[in-house]
Amino acid sequence: MGADVKALQYDVIVVGGGLVGASLALALDRAGKRVALLEGRPPQLEGLEQGWDARIYAVSPANRRFLESLDAWPGAERLGAIEAMDVRGDAGGRIQFAASDAGEHALAWIAENRWLLAALWRRLATSGVDCLAGIKPQALRADALGAALTLDDGRRLSAALLVGADGANSWVREQAGLDASVKPYGQSGVVANFDCERPHGGVARQWFTGDSILAWLPMAGNRISMVWSSSDPERLLQLSPEQLAETVAAAGGRALGALAVITPAAAFPLRLIQPERVAAERVVLVGDAAHTVHPLAGQGVNLGFQDAAQLAALLAGERDAGDWMLLRRYERQRREAVKTMQLGCDGLFQLFQAKAPGLPWLRNTGLNLTNCLKPLKRQFARQAIGY
Repeated sequence: MGADVKALQYDVIVVGGGLVGASLALALDRAGKRVALLEGRPPQLEGLEQGWDARIYAVSPANRRFLESLDAWPGAERLGAIEAMDVRGDAGGRIQFAASDAGEHALAWIAENRWLLAALWRRLATSGVDCLAGIKPQALRADALGAALTLDDGRRLSAALLVGADGANSWVREQAGLDASVKPYGQSGVVANFDCERPHGGVARQWFTGDSILAWLPMAGNRISMVWSSSDPERLLQLSPEQLAETVAAAGGRALGALAVITPAAAFPLRLIQPERVAAERVVLVGDAAHTVHPLAGQGVNLGFQDAAQLAALLAGERDAGDWMLLRRYERQRREAVKTMQLGCDGLFQLFQAKAPGLPWLRNTGLNLTNCLKPLKRQFARQAIGY
């Protein structure tokens, strides 16, 4: 895919061709940079319509506009829209808000991982980006003059800047010596998709149960994607499809009637990852390599897309893409937004996990009071679409 590799010298090398890395490579190409994109497992672009992907993302309006600017927004036939949210506490608390509160048509669009990836990689195929697929990095060296990457096929690439977009277990982060604190939540996110008996109405539903968090996200057609943050994921993974559907329907008060499984359940561990720095000499991190958040607000990929958009905008027109002052500026620009989201999600998670006497009443009363205050609800809606 992409252009044939004709030279080993680039402005930017991006390691990791997932959603954030691929969008960054496209944005940098649009900015006139010579870019190499390294991805060990390129996406499958054929047969996308066969079955559904259990891994879904809630893409904010700002990031939809970012992907549209790259001509990489997928077709509407597999997209769902969150037009409203209905959040329930563990003791009668409830808050509801809608996209119209923030003057938008949708709070977010629900898209499958493989459809988003396919749209990006199809654009990459017609771009100037050198896509090195099925190849892995072996060694990284960076100094004041530039970054060099040795590949597992023996080739050596060099660039003014190397970007780590290689996920939460980032190889680039480790090689660059960018230490990170990792806080396990003691839970896994269990995901699966379902057909619904009753229309979901474009409403995202979430329940804080005290020891877990259950979310139903509206997909295309009359389907939902479930994300269940649970300390006992094996209990859910071992259920038959019929048992899983019944368990999930009952946990949500049968709000959408009976459910039927359309993708098997899968689980992933939940961790809060906070690197001390996201920039080193000639190296910078984006996406999950730079930060993770609890999925209760669905903002992880949105933070990553904004990393890509802001880094590409910062480097546009600059002769030296790896200039240290530019990387420090990027780090400062992103710090507040990332910290705010991490602290907000972590604080909400801790609040609903706490068992101290009186706390259930306090947190649920807080939800109910907020639900009665329209200015606060408008602010929640704006926050929901802020990335």
